Amino acid sequence: SAWAPVHAALFPIVQIEPWYGTLAGNLLAGVGVLILFRHRSSIGGINIIGLEVQDRTGFRAGWTMMIFDLVIILSALLVVPWQNVVMSAVGAVLLNLVLALNHRPGRYLGH
Repeated sequence: SAWAPVHAALFPIVQIEPWYGTLAGNLLAGVGVLILFRHRSSIGGINIIGLEVQDRTGFRAGWTMMIFDLVIILSALLVVPWQNVVMSAVGAVLLNLVLALNHRPGRYLGH
């Protein structure tokens, strides 16, 4: 976050198309979480639950997290316009697909 002002000064973005931002941002976030998972780390919360479920049952962490994320996002229908909820749901599905399809126990363990 210390680089945010530098980035804003050197690479100003006046506007970003919301769908592009949703897809690109969630794809990058998915890759970032995947890197953390592969090194036996997480960002906490539902990520920890997903990793524990995967370790104990074999059910992939990405699928567990997708279920939690979709329940949370669907509850947003009570307070957020449905178009924004759909965009969030698509982003969550993309992020969690990156994890579900790429993070498998024993596939890679960073040391």
